[in-house]
Amino acid sequence: MTRVTMNHENGGHGVGGGGASRASAPCMTLPRALRAEVLRLRRSPLVPLHLACSLAAGAACGAYFALAPWDASMGTDAFVQLLGSLMPLMAGIVCGLDADGEGEATGLSGLLAVPSRRVALAARLLALWLMGAAALALALAVFAAPLALAGRQALGPAAWAGAALGLACGSIPLYLVLYAVALAWGRNATIAAGAAGLMLAFFSLGGLAHGLMTSELTAADANALSYLPTSWAALLGSLPVELAIAGGPAGSAGAAAHVASAIGPAAGLCATATVLLAGGVAVWISRFEPTLRGE
Repeated sequence: MTRVTMNHENGGHGVGGGGASRASAPCMTLPRALRAEVLRLRRSPLVPLHLACSLAAGAACGAYFALAPWDASMGTDAFVQLLGSLMPLMAGIVCGLDADGEGEATGLSGLLAVPSRRVALAARLLALWLMGAAALALALAVFAAPLALAGRQALGPAAWAGAALGLACGSIPLYLVLYAVALAWGRNATIAAGAAGLMLAFFSLGGLAHGLMTSELTAADANALSYLPTSWAALLGSLPVELAIAGGPAGSAGAAAHVASAIGPAAGLCATATVLLAGGVAVWISRFEPTLRGE
């Protein structure tokens, strides 16, 4: 067994004294680390995976709701909830594959045997999250195109932008938790955790397409599962859409107020958890010493 032991953040000093070690340590900043991650991901199969998934999901669902007799606005809400509910599984797959590939290529030295583990992991998570956020935005744009061509696009730009922002921000805790799981327990455990999260997210909304079939604004009616990080992408993505629906011709002032009152607590909970999880993961990665397989 081999353990990665190089860790400048934990106060380790090289031969010649702490001052000399710190003076000679290479500078590692988040912008530089992020640039290195972008260059690394250019050759990664994760890029075409994100592109294919977003294009396929957006085109298939957009074409269906452009032609189906369902209300297009409720169809949009159902699609956004589907994207958000899939995010635990998608983040689990992405984090698991990326950490597994890093282990095979470098024995995790690209994350752990560096001047700052925290900066390296922050850049890695930021790059993966930005790629996921771009894929979500692309899926929404591809979904909206057939609706617009069919003259069934009823939501304004604010609803679409709010949905994209909510989906992206609600996904941040997933990347924080699932990448740590991938480093500690491997790809299979991470994907299994993501699959379990997908089911929890669906149940937090009453089931797949429950709102579409009942014409209910399901994201605004939180249940116990809505307080889990697995549900936040679906909830925060869906709430701006439901607010636009409730404020439209078929809605009411009471329904709009009910939806609006749910946005603040959900966003606040997600933001607070994100800060706490980021701090926890930063402390954890600085002390993490994995046993590398294959040695």
